[in-house]
Amino acid sequence: MSEPSIFFEDVNEKQGTFHRRIFLMGGLTALGIFALGGQLALLQIVQGGKYKRLSAANQFNFRVVPPPRGKILDRNGNVIAGNRPSFRVLIIRNEIDDLDDTLDQISYVLPQVQDNRRRIVRDINQSQRFVPTVVAADLTWEEFSRVNLFAAEIPGVQAVMDEIRVYHYGGAFSHVVGYVSKISEKDLEAEGENPDPLLLHPGFRIGKQGVEKAFDKQLRGVAGAQKIEVNARGNIVAEDPDGTRPPTPGEDITLTLDAEVQARALEVFEQDSGSAVLLNIHTGEILCMVSAPSFDPNLFVSGISSKAYKLLNEYERRPLLDKAIGSTFAPGSTFKMATALSFLDYGIDPNEKVVCRGSYRFGNRTFRCHGVHGSVDMRHALKYSCDTYFYHICNRPGVDRIAAMAHKLGLGELFDLEIEGQKSGLVPTTEWKRSYFDGTRNRPKDPKWHLGETLSVAIGQGYTTVSALQLAVYVSRIANGGKAVTPHLIKKIGAVDKDFDFKPLGIPPEHIQIVRDGMEMVSNDADGTAFRNSQLNLGDMKMAGKTGTAQVINYDRAGTRKATQWKNKDHGLFVCYAPVDNPRYAMAVIVQHGIAGGRFAAPKAREIMKVALLKDPELQARIVAPPPPEPVEAAETAPPEVESTEVAPESNEYIPPVP
Repeated sequence: MSEPSIFFEDVNEKQGTFHRRIFLMGGLTALGIFALGGQLALLQIVQGGKYKRLSAANQFNFRVVPPPRGKILDRNGNVIAGNRPSFRVLIIRNEIDDLDDTLDQISYVLPQVQDNRRRIVRDINQSQRFVPTVVAADLTWEEFSRVNLFAAEIPGVQAVMDEIRVYHYGGAFSHVVGYVSKISEKDLEAEGENPDPLLLHPGFRIGKQGVEKAFDKQLRGVAGAQKIEVNARGNIVAEDPDGTRPPTPGEDITLTLDAEVQARALEVFEQDSGSAVLLNIHTGEILCMVSAPSFDPNLFVSGISSKAYKLLNEYERRPLLDKAIGSTFAPGSTFKMATALSFLDYGIDPNEKVVCRGSYRFGNRTFRCHGVHGSVDMRHALKYSCDTYFYHICNRPGVDRIAAMAHKLGLGELFDLEIEGQKSGLVPTTEWKRSYFDGTRNRPKDPKWHLGETLSVAIGQGYTTVSALQLAVYVSRIANGGKAVTPHLIKKIGAVDKDFDFKPLGIPPEHIQIVRDGMEMVSNDADGTAFRNSQLNLGDMKMAGKTGTAQVINYDRAGTRKATQWKNKDHGLFVCYAPVDNPRYAMAVIVQHGIAGGRFAAPKAREIMKVALLKDPELQARIVAPPPPEPVEAAETAPPEVESTEVAPESNEYIPPVP
C-alpha cells in the first residue's frame, strides 16, 4: 500500500491570477468608458449641430402655404376666373392611430362624411402619410365653426380656410378658359423627379384645359411656408413669425375676349350645337370664341360625380367638346370666296357669265344647284351662291390651285394659338389623295384624283373640312384687304402687352374687292341669300357675309334632301364682316345640323356682331351720331334775285337760268 501524496497550493500563484483578471476587467471598463466618452464627444461636439437641427425639426414644422392663383380677366378687366374662400376639413394619416375611430368622430360633427367614407379612405390610402387628405370641402360657416369646436380633441384633424377657384360666367368661357381640378398621378409624373411641394397640398388644383392648362405655371405662383411649433402629439402650440415666408401670388392673365360678347354668343345659341368665333381683322384679337352647348366648369373644381360626367360625356350634342377649334366641318358655300379668288389668280374674267338651269351635267353624273339662277357672273354667283357657276369653271384652275388659295387664306392651317386642341381639318389636293389612298387594305379607295371631285371641293364639300376658327381667320384676311392676320387669345401676361405685325398675302386688292362686292350683295341686296337676317339696324352701318349649307349625308343614297334625325341634318354656316365701308370685325358661325346657314346661322351672327359693334367706342360714336341734315329746297314760288349762267365750281356743269 502506497503512501498518500500531499499537495500544497501556492498563494502567490492564486493572487497573480486574481490580479490578471482585475487588470483585464479594468482595461475593458476603461476601454468602454473611453469609447462612450468618444461617442458622447462625437454626438455633442462633432455632430451637435446636426442633432440640434433634428431636435428643432421635431419641435417646429414647416407647412406649405399655397399662393392665390392668378386671375383670368377679359379685355375690359372683368374677372372670368378668380378665387373665393373655402372652408375644409383635413386629416393627416401619420398623426392618427385608428382611422375608423377618427372618421366616426368626424361623422358625428359632419354627417356628410359618412356618405363619402369610401372615397375618403381610398384617398387616404393612395396619398403619402404626411400629406393631408380632404375629408370635407366647401363647408358653410356654421359647419366650419362646429368642426373647430371639436378639432382640437380629434388627433390628426384640421379645420382650415383655403381659396378655391370660381368661374364667374359659368359655361360662357368653359372651353377656352378651361378649368382646374385635383392633380393626378399622371400630372405629378409630368412634373419630373423633384416636383414642387405645392403639388402635394390637398387644396392645390392644376389647370386641366384651355388657358388654365396652357399658363398653369404662371397662374400657379410660388408657395410660401409657415413655421409652427408643435407638441409631441403634433398639435400646434405657436407660430414663429420670423420663420414664416409669405407665398407669391400667381400672375394675372388678360385675354382678348370680351365677356359681354362671349355671354351673348352663348345666349343666342340656346339649345343649338355649334360654335362662333369673332376676330378683330387688324390685330387678330379674338373677342369671342364660343362652343355650344357648354358646361359649368365649377363642377370640376371640387370633383364632379361620375354620374354627372357620364351625362355630359354621352349627350349627343357633346358639351365637353370644343367645337370652335377641336371640331371640323365641311364649309359648304362659305368656301366659294377662296374658289373665286383662285379663279381670279388663274386669270378668269370676273365678268364671264355662266347660265345656271338648276343643275350641271359632268360625265355620267348630274350635280344639282339649289336654284335656277340664269346668267350669272362671279359677283352674282357669290350673291346667289350659285353652285353651277363654280362647277362650270373649277377644273380650269384645278383643285391644287384652289387648295393653295384656301391655305393662303388660313383654311386647313394650324395657328400658333396659346391653347391646345386645334384640328387642322383638310383642304384636299391631288398629292394628298395620292399619298393617302394608296390602295392598301386600310385605304382601299382609288388614289387618282378625278375631275368630278374638284366640283365638290369648289363648293366646300367632298373631302374638305375646316374649323370655325379657320373660317374666322379666312374671312378676316378677305376683310382686311389680304393681310396674313393670325388669331391670338392673350392680351397680356401680368403687365406685359403682346404686339403683332402681319404681312400682306400677295393677293391683288382688286381681286379681294370683287369677292367683297359679292359678300356685300349677299347681305344687302333684297334677293341676297342672307338679306333678311343680315340687317344690323344700326344707322347706316352694314354687314357683308356669305351663307353656307353643308351636306352631312348623301342625298342620292338617302332618297331625300330633308333628314328627320338631328344627326343627319345639314350644317348651317355663316361668315361675315362689318362695317362694310370700313371693316373692323370678322366672324364665323357654325350651327351643327342647323339645316341652312341663311336661316339659322346668320341671325346668330347678326346678334353677336351687334354687341361687338356697339361696344367699340369709335363705332358707337358713329352709330349714335345724328343723321346729316337734309338739303333745304328753295321755294318754288320764290324767283331768283339774279339770273345766272355761271358754271357751278364743284360740278363744271352748265346751269340754265331759272325762268
